[in-house]
Amino acid sequence: MTNLSTEHWSYFLGKPEITAVLKQQPEDFQVTEILPFEPCGEGEHIFLWIEKTGLNTAFVGEQLAKFTGLHLRNVSFAGRKDKHAVTKQWFSIHAPGNQDFDWSSFELEGCRILNVIRHNKKLRTGSLSGNRFSITLRELNTTERLEERLNQIQLNGVPNYYGQQRFGEIRQATDPQTGESLSGGSLLGGSLLGGNLALAQKMIQGEEIRNRNKRSMAISALRSWLFNEFVHQRLQASRSLEQPQPYEHALPGDVFILSGSNSFFSQEELDETIHNRLHERDINLSAPLWGKGELDSKLDALKLETEIAAQFDDICQHLASLGLKQERRNIWLFPKAMQWQIQHNTVTITFELPSGCFATSVIRELANTL
Repeated sequence: MTNLSTEHWSYFLGKPEITAVLKQQPEDFQVTEILPFEPCGEGEHIFLWIEKTGLNTAFVGEQLAKFTGLHLRNVSFAGRKDKHAVTKQWFSIHAPGNQDFDWSSFELEGCRILNVIRHNKKLRTGSLSGNRFSITLRELNTTERLEERLNQIQLNGVPNYYGQQRFGEIRQATDPQTGESLSGGSLLGGSLLGGNLALAQKMIQGEEIRNRNKRSMAISALRSWLFNEFVHQRLQASRSLEQPQPYEHALPGDVFILSGSNSFFSQEELDETIHNRLHERDINLSAPLWGKGELDSKLDALKLETEIAAQFDDICQHLASLGLKQERRNIWLFPKAMQWQIQHNTVTITFELPSGCFATSVIRELANTL
């Protein structure tokens, strides 16, 4: 039975010696959504630009439904945002017949409506071009090599791992040998697992998860864990061949994703054009998001992905049995518009990431956070 530990996943720059405190206060983790379009100003969908502090996205959606008297299905958002943060994001309210509401009377502690505008279409999950982050790390034990790592991340990016948020908050556990409290999660097979991964472990062991939301999070965590394992082993394979830039280390038969899109193609012969496009970041290497069906890779890439999948046959079979389809996701993540400011033992970093990518995967290469 596979142990869903997360501690072994490789670092691009090596495990950092810097330690820091993340999210000491909500203002230390700020997220702003970037829509790929401008609301048109008319239609029966009300778009709300909301700033929330210390609030769960789904909870805000529930309060909006309660305030309007509409069904929860009439409220939508493009993506869930961190609770322990200050986030700005769009919600849409489907108000048939052009209903209107007095938004000035909407009251929810930690929530502010910054703008109201109409649009002719619903805001759908994933309909973002990206997110802008401002993250402050405090109480750094050292700033030695901090600037060097920041420059390396800006230049070369980081592995596109799913972040800890996907795997759930790590719960308190006790060491079975000493009885000491562990700063971690449920202890399983000697590893501390976040809540969603602990559920996923039970799920692949045959335990039924009746709560629909928890089951969905467990499935998502399991699929994300397996993707991270593909990224980790791909990074290890590049290192064994002494490839300095693993995001440019293509194999015959690799699947390449066109930058800024979900389109992909497989290439058996790696010519100069492919290498140039990788170097210019017009295309990106990918790994599978597991599901039923055949892998899209071929030749050497297919051989490697098949070997990795065989190590986790129980997980692959379970994900396929759920009806999920084979998909692809970028192996590497390149932050944009990255800037930073260092003051004493504090650093604030700003950058933009594509939709669905995790800021904590950027921070992971910089510091061990508490």
